[in-house]
Amino acid sequence: MTINQLLGSLDTALLKETLPTAGAVLAQKLPPFYDWLQTELGLKNVPDSPDHATKWVVGFLKNQDSLTRLVELHKSIPSKALERSIPRLVSAFDEVEPTAVKEEWEKAIAALCLVLAVAARENQPSAT
Repeated sequence: MTINQLLGSLDTALLKETLPTAGAVLAQKLPPFYDWLQTELGLKNVPDSPDHATKWVVGFLKNQDSLTRLVELHKSIPSKALERSIPRLVSAFDEVEPTAVKEEWEKAIAALCLVLAVAARENQPSAT
């Protein structure tokens, strides 16, 4: 499955309908996630609030923001740090009910993280 197929398989109607749920999850879970990025992974340029991520997700679902912009915003993150952070970010939705909403949001976040991971690897200088 390609990234475009994965993104195309998202239930955008369900995601749009449940944006308030996702916004609440992100508002609660992103601040400790950002702290973890700074303390455990040593990242310096970490947002001070979850607002940007929530706005970006909303913009993306409403076709107002692009994957290119997402990659631009995250290009300074080393690929290893990015890859270590993906499971933690996806798991932010662990407690969401019903299960269909939880799984669709996990799939959406994982798909967006996959785009970032691929871009980070492509932008890494080769080790040869």
